[in-house]
Amino acid sequence: MINRSLKPCLQEALQSFPVVGLLGARQVGKTTLAKQVAREASSEAIVLDLERPSDLAKLRDPELYLEQHQDRLVILDEIQRQPGLFPVLRALVDADRRPGRFLLLGSASPELTQGASESLAGRIQYLELAPLTLAEAGPEHSLELWLRGGFPTAFLAPSRPASRAWREAFIRTYLERDIPGLGLRLPATQLGRFWEMVAHCHGQLWNGSDLANSLGATGPTMRRYLDLLQDTFMVRQLQPWHGNLGKRLVKRPKVYLRDSGLLHTLLGLETLEDLFGHPSVGASWEGFVIEQVLASVPSTWKPHFYRTSAGAELDLVLLRPGNARPLGIEIKLTKAPVPSRGFWSALRDLDAQGVVICSCSESFPLGGGVTALPLQEISKLVRL
Repeated sequence: MINRSLKPCLQEALQSFPVVGLLGARQVGKTTLAKQVAREASSEAIVLDLERPSDLAKLRDPELYLEQHQDRLVILDEIQRQPGLFPVLRALVDADRRPGRFLLLGSASPELTQGASESLAGRIQYLELAPLTLAEAGPEHSLELWLRGGFPTAFLAPSRPASRAWREAFIRTYLERDIPGLGLRLPATQLGRFWEMVAHCHGQLWNGSDLANSLGATGPTMRRYLDLLQDTFMVRQLQPWHGNLGKRLVKRPKVYLRDSGLLHTLLGLETLEDLFGHPSVGASWEGFVIEQVLASVPSTWKPHFYRTSAGAELDLVLLRPGNARPLGIEIKLTKAPVPSRGFWSALRDLDAQGVVICSCSESFPLGGGVTALPLQEISKLVRL
């Protein structure tokens, strides 16, 4: 079993809040982590899978059932399928605000799960479990993690064909079962085509009009699809940094598939040879590094990108709390990075501290206070 870095945060949250929400994509390891934490808890936990009819039957009268187990941690898996439980949980928590009463596992954001945000406001702490990180998988497996992605079953599959077969099945299940399970009536075929087109636009500025024309749909429909993929942890919309700099700034988000393995499946890439020979290899690496960085820095560091019409650009801007300077990051798939002129211009615009993350084996200075940092050492970002 791979130890997940989020485990201490989850244990701490259960000691502080009556309800903890552990969110993340399906099959990312939420249930495994929850059961591991439950085994180490002082009292035996109850695990209810809300996709199982037998467990749903126990909740025909949820208030009566849950009151009988108020002295135990209750884990409710796939909570987004039963939004009617949120008002009941609120009433139970208001009657007894003891920490660690409920652990809710969900594969949809609170905004997509009707009633979650309103019912449990002030009573719940949300944590997000990302796919496996390099720190969890091991630096020696960086290329395989990039190729296969971070879903545990895909990464640990006995062969690359087996890994790809699992990812293909995951995509089918997502389209044919998971989306309808959220109560959304969307054409699976069209949503699948949209997902493939987003894969080909990975790392680019969002252009809903082009996608709408290609699919014979409307711009609002494309936006709805994109937001759905984001709310189910499939896509990241990286927002541009905006500030009063007197410059013409790009205002559209950049779109990335969050898991590199799913990206490669949608692009038809199975081997490293396929990947390195594909035009999207640089964009794939960029998205992979962004996810690794965001999983390794505090959640209070807000991610953006920066681009002006004059050519100043940063792949990632991390806004740190307080008076700390922004951290400007350029991502290069090379061992000998040469930052672009736009990178230096952007650092001056934002008065940012600069870092270039690359595929080198050790860190070294690039001049001007900028450091080249190998992906395996991104934990050092928190100390800059």
